[in-house]
Amino acid sequence: MKKSSGKLTQQVAFSEVVGIATEALWSNKLRTGLTMLGVIIGIGSVISITSIGQGIQKSVEQQIQSLGTDVLQISPGAARSGNIVGSAGSISTLTWEDAKAIAQEAPSAKVVSASLQRQAQVVYGGTNTNTTIYGTDLNYPDARNVYPQIGRYFSPEELKESAQVAVVGTTVQQKLFGTNTGLGEKIRIQGELYQVIGIMEPKGSQGPMDRDDAIFIPLTSMSSRIVGNNALAGVSVNTIWVKGENQTALNAVRFQVTNLLRLRHNIDKPDNDDFRVRNQADLINAFSNTVGFLTIMVVAIAGISLVVGGIGIANIMLVSVVERTREIGIRKALGATKSAILTQFLVEAIAISTLGGIIGAGTGIAIAFGGSLIFKFPFVVSGLSVAVGFGLSTAVGLVAGVIPARNAANLDPIAALRSD
Repeated sequence: MKKSSGKLTQQVAFSEVVGIATEALWSNKLRTGLTMLGVIIGIGSVISITSIGQGIQKSVEQQIQSLGTDVLQISPGAARSGNIVGSAGSISTLTWEDAKAIAQEAPSAKVVSASLQRQAQVVYGGTNTNTTIYGTDLNYPDARNVYPQIGRYFSPEELKESAQVAVVGTTVQQKLFGTNTGLGEKIRIQGELYQVIGIMEPKGSQGPMDRDDAIFIPLTSMSSRIVGNNALAGVSVNTIWVKGENQTALNAVRFQVTNLLRLRHNIDKPDNDDFRVRNQADLINAFSNTVGFLTIMVVAIAGISLVVGGIGIANIMLVSVVERTREIGIRKALGATKSAILTQFLVEAIAISTLGGIIGAGTGIAIAFGGSLIFKFPFVVSGLSVAVGFGLSTAVGLVAGVIPARNAANLDPIAALRSD
């Protein structure tokens, strides 16, 4: 029975200590708010930066995946002349004939497409815009997983005859035609008229690149009318897209494509390759690693705010001990124990940091949500980052409050009562 009464007494005593600590904080609202400001900034920064980084990472992953992760991108490498090596992409080293050879002789290649691109001014009536013109073959929609949502893509006859037809992206369509589809209208590209036969489905932006700000025309038209004859033999292209049966088949596709192009380009050493083969999945991994590293670095910098916040809490609590020396002396004279004084000041420090953590977490989530709405990336909040934020805020309060609380608990009651 006595044991039970002792427990009850301790519980009541602790509740009284919490009440006293709460009253002390409330009576000094401005000081309390300024003290927790560093914690709010630190926790808010950690959660918002982590959330925004994960949202951007997920957005880019979704965009790349929408184009297919089972695709290899082959682009021109560095051309060689004797012992002189040019910069990567400084000259066209790939041709449409290379793409046709891959389609015929690489067994693991499911879809192969070649494309040639240039920036050009496009005019419709009194409106004009600068956009990217893609000259493509018939396999481009399947290779890049992008199809017309209105109208059609060009036909084999139109590709063969270098027809002046175009399929426009939604951004170009909106810039040139506004609310109209523009289907059947004629646009002027480098002085020649092209009839709009289709509108591509929207694909969104990939970083600063708007993938809907594009026009697609037959590769033959692009080569002969816009670029001009750009190779001694065949049609030079900027990119060859090779789609495998699935992502696991890409290693076999890469091996076959690499060896075939080396044979066609008379390359005897891998170091002399005049082309580059990249995997779309590799782009995702590289970007994820980069964003992850940058996020960690920025979060670490934001963590400095927590350290500053902890120092602020410690300083204010130390000042509070000095200011409340007489109060502490009176409490000790009335029978307050060292542990009660110690607990009171620890509770005050932890309360400041925990409340700052709650406000900081809410602020961080709000900033991340606002960023996702403005910049149009997925809103992602990591439960781990929130948990870590709360854990850090509590730890900061505990560590920052130890020395002031111990100083208060060790005050001599007689000397404290004499204090002014």
